[in-house]
Amino acid sequence: MEVTQILLNAQSVDGSVRKHAEESLKRFQEENLAGFLLSLSGELSSEEKPVDSRKLAGLILKNALDAKEQHRKFELVQRWLTLDVGVKAQIKACLLQTLTSPVYEARSTASQVIAKVAGIELPQKQWPELIGSLLSSIHQVPVHVKQATLETLGYLCEEVSPDAVEQDHVNKILTAVVQGMNPSEGSNDVRLAATRALYNALSFAQANFSNDMERDYIMKVVCEATLSPEVKIRQAAFECLVSISSSYYEKIAPYMQDIFNITAKAVKEDEEPVALQAIEFWSSICDEEIDILEDYGGEFTGDSEIPCFYFIKQALPALVPMLLETLKQEEDQDQDEGAWNLAMAGGTCLGLVARTVGDDIVPLVMPFIEENITKPDWRQREAATYAFGSILEGPSPNKLTPLVNVALNFMLTALTNDPNSHVKDTTAWTLGRIFEFLHGSNMETPIVTQANCQQIITVLLQSMRDAPNVAEKACGALYFLAQGYEDIGQTSPLTPYFQEILQSLLSVSHREDAGESRLRTAAYETLNEVVRCSTDATASMVSQLVPVIMMELHKTLEEHSLSSDERQKQNELQGLLCGCLQVIIQKLGSSDQTKYALMQNADQIMNLFLRVFASRSATVHEEAMLAIGALAYVMGPDFAKYMPEFYKYLEMGLQNFEEYQVCAVTVGVVGDICRALEEKVLPWCDGIMTQLLKDLSSNQLHRSVKPPIFSCFGDIAMAIGENFEKYLMYAMPMLQSAAELSAHTSSADDEMIEYTNLLRNGILEAYSGIFQGFKNSPKTQLLIPYAPHIVQFLDLIYMEKDMDELVMKTAIGVLGDLADTLGSNAGSLIQQSLSSKDFLNECLSSEDHLIKEAAEWAKQAISRAISI
Repeated sequence: MEVTQILLNAQSVDGSVRKHAEESLKRFQEENLAGFLLSLSGELSSEEKPVDSRKLAGLILKNALDAKEQHRKFELVQRWLTLDVGVKAQIKACLLQTLTSPVYEARSTASQVIAKVAGIELPQKQWPELIGSLLSSIHQVPVHVKQATLETLGYLCEEVSPDAVEQDHVNKILTAVVQGMNPSEGSNDVRLAATRALYNALSFAQANFSNDMERDYIMKVVCEATLSPEVKIRQAAFECLVSISSSYYEKIAPYMQDIFNITAKAVKEDEEPVALQAIEFWSSICDEEIDILEDYGGEFTGDSEIPCFYFIKQALPALVPMLLETLKQEEDQDQDEGAWNLAMAGGTCLGLVARTVGDDIVPLVMPFIEENITKPDWRQREAATYAFGSILEGPSPNKLTPLVNVALNFMLTALTNDPNSHVKDTTAWTLGRIFEFLHGSNMETPIVTQANCQQIITVLLQSMRDAPNVAEKACGALYFLAQGYEDIGQTSPLTPYFQEILQSLLSVSHREDAGESRLRTAAYETLNEVVRCSTDATASMVSQLVPVIMMELHKTLEEHSLSSDERQKQNELQGLLCGCLQVIIQKLGSSDQTKYALMQNADQIMNLFLRVFASRSATVHEEAMLAIGALAYVMGPDFAKYMPEFYKYLEMGLQNFEEYQVCAVTVGVVGDICRALEEKVLPWCDGIMTQLLKDLSSNQLHRSVKPPIFSCFGDIAMAIGENFEKYLMYAMPMLQSAAELSAHTSSADDEMIEYTNLLRNGILEAYSGIFQGFKNSPKTQLLIPYAPHIVQFLDLIYMEKDMDELVMKTAIGVLGDLADTLGSNAGSLIQQSLSSKDFLNECLSSEDHLIKEAAEWAKQAISRAISI
């Protein structure tokens, strides 16, 4: 089989030729994997073959070793590990040989494939000679081979975790990379490959950064590279500095003065890609300091493990003017919305600086604002407005409120009268930030008063008729204005304008250009927030909104034979309308007076949602599912009449592995339905439980859906009580094996610890629901065999000492449920347990009142169980 021609055909412009070639490749791969991979590696390494076939051969080879989905990746790794050793050796020899090819595309592709193989084999202690052989001749080889070798080392560091490479190899890699970055290295290609490789190798350099001499040397080389005549090298060097600032924050104090000078020069004089990275360095330092200050609540003891160096505070007098200069857009700067340009980066960094240092930033920025806000050049007015908007989060309300009170009137006038659309856009954004951070029932001095409320609303509603980018920001400002009145009680200052606000938002959603700048989405999000934060005084107007939104949704369902672009827009609109109905249902359902009117429309609403399900689009399904959950919650047992129709869509949602968010939302809705229907959900439970158990045993479903499925077991058990008996033999072993998995998390990263806590919480919620469901039933003795395992699980997670507050509250609740439901059968187990007593005492003295409350209840239940 001539693979070259097939690879070329697979890139043909003729669709049928391409399809035929792709099918041939797929067949070859399925029938003879070893032969397939060998011929691809032969193709890649052969200098006689055309560049295009070599490149595609390498790409297919790479995709045969790795995939985005975890379960697929696992399969590919297993498949490679089980291949014949001789075959693998031949493939690896071809790959290494390709690194010497004069053709850049072939070398570069081979670099990536070698790294993928290393990512599989090095952790398994295979291919131990790889790093040595790459490094052995790095100084004696031609320039193009040196470049390819450094590129390979860079990819390798990206693929392999640091614990799979011994320190001696790490030292040698770093030496080779840093030497490749030296200005004495003649080739720019080599220096660029080395600088990019260092970026990936930094996570391996813990030991080297702890050694003063080695660290000094690495920092010197990186700082020198930021001054290279080649722009790509300068950019890559600044990317290294950004990475160092977050990975080695506590080690960089000695270099900060030099780094400030280098970054300031780059921001002022260098090309945009380089200047952006120079600003990113300071944003990264802000992120580090914000995290430290939050973790320690600003209370530092002399020996706290990560001291804050207050780099930002020290750099303020020079850093703030540098950032303010970037805000003035240049003539030729990309004005597209959302374009990441120097002004955007500078404003974002200024905002982070404000969050890092608080009040100290205000006096440094105000003179710039006062000087530029009324300048004839729009760029200066826009920069001043952007600077003001950027510093509203961080400084204290006491510091900002007097300034905002002076500025507000000016801003409202600018939003109405400024001739420039960019200035209006930024002004509306700044108003949104004012309402987000400085307006609300918890503020001492209100920004929005009876005197200015009408003017604010008039201006915002008027701006919603402006250009799409301005109108979208005006919607955003109204969103935060409404949110500030969330806890207002009976009378909201928005009440007199409520009808007009709803009308304006609906008009915006109907604009011809509402598809631009996310305008339609913003209008509905704001409408939802206005409804959510409304008071009883405007409930009748919210009720009148129901038929209006239903009519809109009905119209979208009547449109047929659309182009794919129109269909996407239609799906988007259906999703927004379902989301809007969800908020209205929750609002009207929360009081008895308004609930009645809503129930008159329930059949029609449900009917619309069922029609939406027939339309097949993930986002719409998600929104409709959530809205149905809200409807079930409001209707309670009456919702049962919709189950025969709705059940098949519920099942489809639970089977939707691909769009796992839909699956997760559906699992949540099953919980809503259980709470609404209680024992009336029984006829549907066999199907639901079967599907949930299938989901749990699938390795294709995203792991984030698994914790809510366990919680859902608890919801079902609470709803159907002792009828859950027939599911115990399936659900309990699943819970036990998940519990064992989640008990041990030693040396896990933050993301894994967070997931483990979610998983534990789901498991505990299941146990809690099952115990409460069986309480007072003659069948409680069925749970006794499972109790020792549950107590042991509670012991284990207590010993691990990495529970978050939520798990703590659920866990102490389960201890109480155990005692409450099983009585004396649980009493002795709890007394014998290793840590129940300590755990209970710790929860009783918790500062979190929810944990304390749960612990007090558990204490009573346990003392009853022990005294029986």
